[in-house]
Amino acid sequence: MTEEEFDIFYASAFPRLVGQVYAVTGDLAEAQDVVQEAFVRAWDRRREMLADEAPEAWVRTVAVRLAISRWRRARRWLELVRHNAVPEHVPGPGPEHAALVQALRRLPQAQRTAIVLHHLCDLSVEQVASETGAAVGTVKARLSRGRAALAAHLAPERTGLRNDSGEKEGDRVR
Repeated sequence: MTEEEFDIFYASAFPRLVGQVYAVTGDLAEAQDVVQEAFVRAWDRRREMLADEAPEAWVRTVAVRLAISRWRRARRWLELVRHNAVPEHVPGPGPEHAALVQALRRLPQAQRTAIVLHHLCDLSVEQVASETGAAVGTVKARLSRGRAALAAHLAPERTGLRNDSGEKEGDRVR
């Protein structure tokens, strides 16, 4: 089949095939998608297709099979979702998580970025430097200072540092 013959075939058969596949699927958009995909596959085989060998039947068969395949894939996905459903109650973040987030928020942006990329995203120092546009030595300094600041924010009573009100953390009455 030549390109011109294929164009004529497509123009005449597409609406009819969409209607037929729509009757099978019950979804017009899905029918249009699978018929279009079937025509793409037919285009690749157009040289072997002859008008007298029922190319429309071939395209219809491919489109229906595509629709069934999509339906099976969707059904399998739904079964997986049902079996792996999210539990009714998901516990919130623990106090350690909240403390870490609060401590990270207190760090300067550059230190926080270096800490997160290196320790939470598992990037090497060189990769952090590449992503942030900083020198490797600068990233190392940010990591060192950031870790020291995190330690101070997360365990102030052990460091002897003072809190925001100026009193020593370990001296507070509980």
